[in-house]
Amino acid sequence: MYLSQQIAAHAVNLVLSGRNLTLALPAALASHPNATAQQRGAAQDLSYGTLRFYGEIDAYLIQLLEKPLSDDRVHAILLVALYQLLHDKADAFTVVNQAVQAASLLKKPAPKAWAKGLVNAILRNFLRQQTQLASRVASKEAATYSYPQWWINKLKVQYPLHWQSMLLNGNQHPPMTLRVNCKKISMTDYQQLLTRQGIESDRLGGQALVLSKPVAVEKIPGFNDGVVSVQDYGAQLAAPLLGAEMQHKVLDACSAPGGKTGHILELGCSDLTALDSDPGRLLRVESNLQRLQLQAKVMVGDAAASDWWDGVPFDRILADVPCTASGIVRRHVDIKWLRREADVASFVAQQAKILPNLWQMLAKGGKLLYVSCSVFNEENQAQVDAFLKNNADAKQLAFDVSAVSGADNVTHLHGQLIPSAAHDGFFYALLQKN
Repeated sequence: MYLSQQIAAHAVNLVLSGRNLTLALPAALASHPNATAQQRGAAQDLSYGTLRFYGEIDAYLIQLLEKPLSDDRVHAILLVALYQLLHDKADAFTVVNQAVQAASLLKKPAPKAWAKGLVNAILRNFLRQQTQLASRVASKEAATYSYPQWWINKLKVQYPLHWQSMLLNGNQHPPMTLRVNCKKISMTDYQQLLTRQGIESDRLGGQALVLSKPVAVEKIPGFNDGVVSVQDYGAQLAAPLLGAEMQHKVLDACSAPGGKTGHILELGCSDLTALDSDPGRLLRVESNLQRLQLQAKVMVGDAAASDWWDGVPFDRILADVPCTASGIVRRHVDIKWLRREADVASFVAQQAKILPNLWQMLAKGGKLLYVSCSVFNEENQAQVDAFLKNNADAKQLAFDVSAVSGADNVTHLHGQLIPSAAHDGFFYALLQKN
């Protein structure tokens, strides 16, 4: 297990240095090519768990250290080990011994004997003093909820009735939710197929099934044949809300990785342009389309510019804008620690360029669905309100989330989905051009 600790500590250290976990974890795994599949899986779990509860873990570590550590690698090993002691079921003394071994195997330039002694002392002090330390940690909100204080303060103001549940839900393991392509199989038949494969599931509504336990994608029946996709329940609202029909010319702006693109096409659209500014991410869109056996015009282009547009208006536009991703932190645990409060204004400025630019491409009478995976109001309704104020030909349409989702289990406030066990925190605003 010490190798898993090493890999996880490497990944955590990279994230705390500013790298995205989706890049940091593969880099950490690549540095230990001889790790077994079991060790790699454990390293992934430890990486996600440590970052999920980093605020709490770091608060404990600060109390245990007499002064900040000068070696980031040793610091990260302690974080991973403390996560195990606080949240894992592993034997405490085994965790300590493995952490000491992991510290002793750090490559040059490496700390010498002091690292082993320090790691051993810190972790054993934690075990002796855990009760006293816990009472002090409990007085700090950033430790209790494992979020930056600025994030907590913002949610308190914007969601006085929901802020605690939003924070707590963001620290849960995300469910594995499927979207069934009902053009190929009925919900009933597919759920029975899962049952025959020994995979338990529950229907959420619409085309969504949530698995009782996550399984490897390659073990999901029909996945490779485009019968089913993996997509959060909240994200599955986008395509039906957009309401694209066969005769509509549709633009999916900022389309990568293509989950919503595929869903729009599955619901009957036949003329769709999938746009994204990142050619590398568009490869994922093309891969998804190939798997789903669907076709779209895939284009490299900036949603905030118009040099790629041929001048022919679109009847429907999905504007899935870049955002802080504050509504999907249970899936992207690094977001909490990579984002800074100033980043909110930066994303707001970017969205404020995209929305009016796409609006000029929308046909009269057409609809634009503004989407973000954020829970911060500045990026969501406040952004839409500012746009409506400056565009007299725009009208925000009301919609019934329950009718769209096919169920009443979507928690929302005027288009803002409140993160829950069933779904992530997406925002939707449907705009029509007069």
